[in-house]
Amino acid sequence: MTATSNRQFKNICVLSGFNYGKHKEFVEAYIDLGQSIAERKLHLVYGGGNRGLSKLVSEAAFVRGSQMLGIIPRALKPLGSLFDSPTGEELVVSDMQERITEMLNHADAFIFLPGDLATLETLITLASWAHLHIHQKPIVLDVSVYLLTNCNEEGAKIWEIALDLRLPCNCQVVII
Repeated sequence: MTATSNRQFKNICVLSGFNYGKHKEFVEAYIDLGQSIAERKLHLVYGGGNRGLSKLVSEAAFVRGSQMLGIIPRALKPLGSLFDSPTGEELVVSDMQERITEMLNHADAFIFLPGDLATLETLITLASWAHLHIHQKPIVLDVSVYLLTNCNEEGAKIWEIALDLRLPCNCQVVII
């Protein structure tokens, strides 16, 4: 999402983990992100969870009027699905790969917050698809927060690999 871009974004996919991590001070930032998405009249696409960071962003966006689409694999549904919660539409898919594909189909850009291995898998997949010119959608990654909350030294090396990709000029990994 560069300043010179004329792209119109309507659907933003936010990906994060189920847990708050060690640093609860980031909670307000995720609530602010959800509010900002709603204030800009954007629609939120997310992993469908109703716990942790996913819940904070989705509830903040939903309460302020954003349309929501939670995409969750059938196997994860018992762990944190929308159930009867009135936070938008839910799409249950067969597996993680279908989830990533559906997120790509429904979103115009991606924001990655601190997460788990599923978040990392999605980042690596989307970044590699961008590298292969399968899509040219922006990917925003807050590495400093992710490393601070979830990674040990080995985990940090994985993120470095993800960031060392040479993406097409219209698709960028932006480090906040």
